[in-house]
Amino acid sequence: MDQKVIVPVEAVLTKCAVLPVGYVPTPSATFREHRKNADLTGRPAKPRLKNVEGVPARVTAAAVGARVLMWKQDPSVEEMGTRKAFLPGVVLEGPRDARVASGQPGIAPVSPNAFGDFILSPNTDQFDAVHTFAVVRQTLTMYQRVLAAGDSGAPLPWAWNTATNTDPLQVFPHGLPNVMNAYYSRTDRALKFGDFMASGIPDRIYTCRSFDIVAHETGHAVLDGLKPRWILSSAPPQTGGLHESFGDLTAIFLALSQMDQVEAAIAQTKADLHDKTFLADMAEQFGLALGRTNGLRNADNDMTLAETGNEVHAISQVFTGAVYDILADIFSYERQPGLEDDAAVLHRVGAYLCSLTMRALVAAPDTAATYADVANQMLRIAEADGKPVDYRNFIRNRFTLRQVVVPGVPLTDDVQTNVTLAPKVVDLPEAMQDRRACCGTMNHAEYFDLEGVLEAERQALARWCQQSYSGQRGEAKQSQQQTQQAPATAAGHG
Repeated sequence: MDQKVIVPVEAVLTKCAVLPVGYVPTPSATFREHRKNADLTGRPAKPRLKNVEGVPARVTAAAVGARVLMWKQDPSVEEMGTRKAFLPGVVLEGPRDARVASGQPGIAPVSPNAFGDFILSPNTDQFDAVHTFAVVRQTLTMYQRVLAAGDSGAPLPWAWNTATNTDPLQVFPHGLPNVMNAYYSRTDRALKFGDFMASGIPDRIYTCRSFDIVAHETGHAVLDGLKPRWILSSAPPQTGGLHESFGDLTAIFLALSQMDQVEAAIAQTKADLHDKTFLADMAEQFGLALGRTNGLRNADNDMTLAETGNEVHAISQVFTGAVYDILADIFSYERQPGLEDDAAVLHRVGAYLCSLTMRALVAAPDTAATYADVANQMLRIAEADGKPVDYRNFIRNRFTLRQVVVPGVPLTDDVQTNVTLAPKVVDLPEAMQDRRACCGTMNHAEYFDLEGVLEAERQALARWCQQSYSGQRGEAKQSQQQTQQAPATAAGHG
């Protein structure tokens, strides 16, 4: 007679014990519940209707979307690590959707698992494809929501989108081998990210693994779809600064849109945003490769327009720093730790400042936009939104300290209604942008308008030839007239 084997039900439920061959568990209530739950995870659940007298039953539509695993910041920010995120909407193999497509040659398209999700091991090619796609998709969604909540309600186009061209933005996570950079290309309709080896760092650095870098380059693509003249090097230096700053602010706003990152920032700084934090440090891993302790750029800075000249990288930090200070000011103003969690407040403040900044940029001039243009639009929109005058005071004061605007009244006074502040430091006439320290996008040849320079030279040559030809024709005609008159004069003398 076989000896009876007793196995704890916990071992059955957790599968933490090796069960004898042929073992059949007792169909206890606990085991039946376990089997029921396991079965539900393997197939779509039917909607359950609960009828209550006098209350109509509701059917909740099944969620359409995919879960992804992605870096919260980059591999060097170990305390952050990875996170699971949910991307609403249809995501197909690639991954790809209607607006964004991962199309890296050499990386096999990533297929969703049985649950339609993209969960892969970090530091692999396919994880890189999923992470990069996820950050681009989240960035587009964040700004799309801002526009959808406004008066227009229009979709956010890429620069090439027309009634007959709805091509998505192509994403190449390993698109620039052995290149210490990344860029957005309107011509290629793509984002391309580099990878490289750095001295003293044993592991290869992939720029696509940086949450900040991917968000930054996507910011360039988003703004280019809204303001296509801003990205050209022929624009004034401050216009170029707005483009580069928007990339950095995009990384900050996207981090603030994700509650786990907000909670981490609060814990790291004890709710003081001017303490050192990953939120203000841009692209930490890339910065370490360059020997910098605050990442590639630091949003929490004190730079002013008067000290930056025409160098776009430096100019951008003036605008970024002003907006970051406004974020800290509004957060401090709204804080009520006894009534509301700090993370919830910062999450809400970040969402509003993202919306305010985006709408101000859209309302700014389509060409030659200045920092003062955007600052005045922020003042106007904050007033129209019914925000406390303190919000407008913060905006005016921070842009005044950065030498962007002239306040007109002492900074201790409230901002007047319907006010338009004069610019303090302006670009000199014919000032040219210095983009040498900017990201790959701003240094990409297609935005230097070089074809326009060649065309200007061709037009100058054409004008010279036209004038020269006209002059030669005039001289020839005058000479011909003199020749025709000469015989008649001679005959008269005879």
